[in-house]
Amino acid sequence: MNNRYSLDCQVAVVTGGGTGIGRASALLFAKHGADVVIAGRRPEPLHSTVAEIEALGRKALAVPTDVTDPAQCQALVDATLAEFGRLDILVNNAGGSETKSIMKWTEDEYRQVLGVNLDSVWFLSRAAVEPMLAAGKGSIVNISSGASLLAMPQAALYGAAKAGVNNLTGSMAAAWTRKGVRVNCIVPGAVNSDSLLDDLKRHQIPLEVVAQTNGAGRIGEPDEIAHGVLFFASDASSYCSGQTLYMHGAPGPAGV
Repeated sequence: MNNRYSLDCQVAVVTGGGTGIGRASALLFAKHGADVVIAGRRPEPLHSTVAEIEALGRKALAVPTDVTDPAQCQALVDATLAEFGRLDILVNNAGGSETKSIMKWTEDEYRQVLGVNLDSVWFLSRAAVEPMLAAGKGSIVNISSGASLLAMPQAALYGAAKAGVNNLTGSMAAAWTRKGVRVNCIVPGAVNSDSLLDDLKRHQIPLEVVAQTNGAGRIGEPDEIAHGVLFFASDASSYCSGQTLYMHGAPGPAGV
């Protein structure tokens, strides 16, 4: 059964791949045989992750990308095809926001949050699916958030954008699964990351307080979420498309 998780000879694109869930997923893909293209806004973490992948014996490419820009999304796909000649897996992991009350958001901030969390999935999935459809096989994994399931006034924009990702996952799966491209979604709860820790520090909220809101009594680690990403990326999930996997250490979706 371990062969079903093999990514030998496959090429994956991971956005937000320099840190957190993206980095953990990229490294796990490499351990299972994939070459990986890492995209994100900051070159330094991208190049660091590339070095880690190459140390595992796989090829890697860093492509600094603003995933809110459709032209840069297409350029990312073009760079992948130019370097490796194929694109088998896309992980739409780029995202993020800050927390503030609904009336404090500016129009530019509104557009930025929706851009990085929702528009990016739309633009990049449509660009990446073309070579996948031509090959008759591929997998797209979208990273959503537990915020998509809850009414959270301090994270209203982020939650709304991620709820859109959940819906897009199903629509894209309905459009492309019969053509060989599966599309699935992971909904993680709080995960140990620099962005989470920075946000908690800004609001003077202890990490332990957030951990205790989770059914498991702790927050997740990026490596734990990465194994769910590997499941959807690989043939281990060959009969799964349009599905949502809740990874948040609680009994059910309401427990995020």
